[in-house]
Formats: sequence, structure tokens, C-alpha cells
Amino acid sequence: MNSGMALTGDTVLRVENLHVWFPLRRSLTEIIKRMERRYVRAVDGVSFSLREGEILCLVGESGCGKTTTGKAVMGLVKATKGNIYFKPSPELGKLLEEQGARIEDGFVNIAKLSKRLLRMVRRELQLVYQDPYSSLNPRFTIRYILEEPLIIHRIGDEETRLKMVTKMLEAVRLTPVEDFLERYPHELSGGQRQRVAIAKAFILNPRVVVADEPVSMLDVSIRAEILELLLELKKRYNTAMIFITHDLAVARYICDRIAVMYLGKIVEMGPAIKVIEEPLHPYTRALVSAIPEPNPENRKRLREVPIKGEVPSAVNIPTGCRFRPRCVAYDEHASVRPRCEAEDPPMVEVEPERYVACWLYK
Repeated sequence: MNSGMALTGDTVLRVENLHVWFPLRRSLTEIIKRMERRYVRAVDGVSFSLREGEILCLVGESGCGKTTTGKAVMGLVKATKGNIYFKPSPELGKLLEEQGARIEDGFVNIAKLSKRLLRMVRRELQLVYQDPYSSLNPRFTIRYILEEPLIIHRIGDEETRLKMVTKMLEAVRLTPVEDFLERYPHELSGGQRQRVAIAKAFILNPRVVVADEPVSMLDVSIRAEILELLLELKKRYNTAMIFITHDLAVARYICDRIAVMYLGKIVEMGPAIKVIEEPLHPYTRALVSAIPEPNPENRKRLREVPIKGEVPSAVNIPTGCRFRPRCVAYDEHASVRPRCEAEDPPMVEVEPERYVACWLYK
């Protein structure tokens, strides 16, 4: 196991060497010449752990693999290689064992489960989508949208479910509840729809929630309210969360730890404040320097770190360090160039809870 994946007793999710590769369609020429099939290497060796009640942010540019990582954790895309260990509650763990799932040290490997068993696991593993306009079925009322997961998992009778729906609407501050129960999604604003989506994710009291850019499509004026709501619900239910975002300012506000992804891999991971205030990897330094900073003194302290060129294709990943073609440090430090050109750097622990994948620290 990677040294960066040291576990504690309250770990609820453990991802080990996760790969998600999507095969490209082969052309007639490639078939005739029997050329090797090519793949989009969306996720290419990701490892991390998630503790109970913790918020871990996956950050990076578009196309870095953060959303695919979240979908793989949910079992919505199949892992090409690697393991995703989830720790269900004792009650769910017992049910899974009765249905033939293999439980080791309290963990079940999501990557090896059948669709039927995955459906059971999703009672405690929920997703908040990015787009509140397409994630809710326009044909259903808000009451039925929130009641549906309870029906699927056979929780309570009709009266009990209505009480749970009412309590959840109050928790996400959609009150008076009677005004929302029989309304349809098109009758709500974007912020109200996202509150419904969050309520749907939390109504089953999950152990882990994957939130995929949940505020990126909302007006700036209500983003802080939604983030505060997520923090409040996380604290109330002691829910662990994987928060996916490209916005480091949002990550600093809501997250306990940050994992910076580049081209399918995590290049830096550590406590949110340290990663943003003392970035180690050249890519992280470039991302931090791009954050708008109104204070002139801070602008002087965070020297602008440029990134050359564009993100390479996930089909043709550069040899050696995948960030090398865009790295200013590669140009400035001749001593590490042979290593950068020869091999992708491993993740190393440079101080407690701080990990970086860069030959400057090896």
C-alpha cells in the first residue's frame, strides 16, 4: 500500500491504485494492421483514504479525472484496475454478508461487487450532482423525489416516510414544508433545486457523500449558503464527503484535506490550509497563484507561477513525469531533468500528512 494511505481506526473509504481506462474505437486500418488498442486513461493510479466526518477535496483542471474518480467510488463506472474499500455500518455489513459479499476487517470492495449488491451499498454511499436542473426528474413532485430512495430501500411505511421527508426539507431550509411537498422541480429556483438534491442524498443518513461541483452552476450570491448547508449536514450526520471542485477558494473554505489531481493522478495531498498556503508541487503552485487575491501584500507573497501550453491528451500521456512538458521547475532545475524524463515520480511523504509526487522532493 502507498505510504500516503496510512489508515486510522475511523477510516470509512480507502481507494488503492485506482485505474479507469476507456477504450477508443478502433479504425479499420488499426484492425487490419492489428495495432494495439488505445485507451483514454481518465484515472491512472489514484490512492487515498477518507476518514469519518472528513471532507476531502479533489481539485484540478477540467479533464484531470476527478469526476471519473467520484463516479468510480460510487460504482457508476467500472474500475479497470485497483480496489475501492468501503466500510458499511454493522447493519448493512451483515446484510451484505448474508447476500454473499466478502467483508474483510469491516470493509467491502466496491470494485468487485455485483450490481445487485452495489444497489444495497448505495444506501450509505450517495451522490450530489453538479447540475440541479437535470438531476431531478421533472415529472415527480418534491415529496416523491425525496421519498423514492426510502421506497427503494424499503424504509418505513407511508406515514414514517412522510415524516422523514418533512424533517429533511426542514433541515435544508425549504420551509414552510407544505409549500414545497407537492411542487415540481421547474417551480423552484436553482438554489432550491440543489437543496432538494442535497436532501435526497442525506435522507438515507449515508456514511459517505460524493459532491460533484455542487455549487458551480449556482449564482455566486447563494453559493456560500449551499456550502454552509453541506457543512451543517456533515456535522449533524457525521458524514464523510468527497468534494469535487476546480475552485481552490471553495476548497479552502469547505475542506479538511485537498488532493490535487493532474492528468489522472494525484500530485499533491495534505491539509487544506497547508496545500494552499505552502504548495509544494509546481502544478499546485501554479493553481494557487491563479486564485484572485484582493490583498496586494498577498499578491506579492504568491509569485505568479506560469503553466506552459495545454493539458496533454489522456490518450497520449507524456513519458516520465506527466507534468514535465508544462513545468517551469523542470526548466529551472537541471539536476532533476533525467529523472523527470525517465519516470513518473511516486507519491512521497515529506512531512506528517503531506504528500507530493515530484522528483524535487525525492
